[in-house]
Amino acid sequence: MSAAVEPQDQAHHEDGDHHGHSPFQAHHFETMQQQFDAGKLGIWLFLFTEILMFSGLFCAYLIYRYNHPEVFLYAHKQLDTTMGAINTVVLIVSSLTMAWAVRAAQLSQKKLLIFMLSATLALAGVFLVVKYFEYTHKFDIGLYTGQANVMYQLQHPDESEHNQELYNSAIAAEKHEKAEHKEEEEHAVAEAEHEDAHPEQHADEHASGQGDSHGHGHGGPEQFLDAPRNTQIFFGIYYMMTGLHGFHILFGMVAIGWLLFRSIRGDFDREYFGPVDYVGLYWHLVDLIWIYLFPLLYLIRS
Repeated sequence: MSAAVEPQDQAHHEDGDHHGHSPFQAHHFETMQQQFDAGKLGIWLFLFTEILMFSGLFCAYLIYRYNHPEVFLYAHKQLDTTMGAINTVVLIVSSLTMAWAVRAAQLSQKKLLIFMLSATLALAGVFLVVKYFEYTHKFDIGLYTGQANVMYQLQHPDESEHNQELYNSAIAAEKHEKAEHKEEEEHAVAEAEHEDAHPEQHADEHASGQGDSHGHGHGGPEQFLDAPRNTQIFFGIYYMMTGLHGFHILFGMVAIGWLLFRSIRGDFDREYFGPVDYVGLYWHLVDLIWIYLFPLLYLIRS
């Protein structure tokens, strides 16, 4: 009799346990706490790989800045410090709203959770809009990574429509001037040999000719060659680091949007708030990376 009742009691007990579980608890976890801890470990491992990826870029930055300090001191002046500062404040505030959203989920405050996630999403959008205007301004004046005429653009930031044509004309004029100077030197040497001039006199005339040519060229294409060589290295690093960070912002917006959808549906409460916490950790890392990028790229000092 008891043996016949035991399976029924056991089935009833198991059915009660099943109904007592959270619908968001995976079957391979014994408790919600175990599931939360596993997810927390997973997100930390993921963030560690993100740190390793950006660490490689930071190492490249340090190496190039050490080898070309004049390039970084010169080229960083083309960045808009005001826009960079605005984006820094925007991301710091977004970290606050994201942390507040996590706390709201832990306290089962649905309306506050929805509001804070919406605010974080809006601030992320503001960051990308500011970055869009910053990028388009640089593209308008021709500051592309690897462009051969980047040095000319640095010297003429207001001549956006005809930069390439002016650059080509300046180079052509410089080549023509060098060819004329070479012909003058050859003619002077021929006259010196013909007239049996003194070597000292010929050397003086040659030096005088070089001085005139240099003085004449100073007002021409020489002016844009004052920029350091390899200036495009800075913009290559700038676009790589800020562009990759921008993609992380975009990915974070997708994740926050997913959280917002689930929050409106009422999925999160004090028993189940893990995804909000995980995305919050990711967002804080993205913000932290920008806090390093801003001074390294925008606030370079000698």
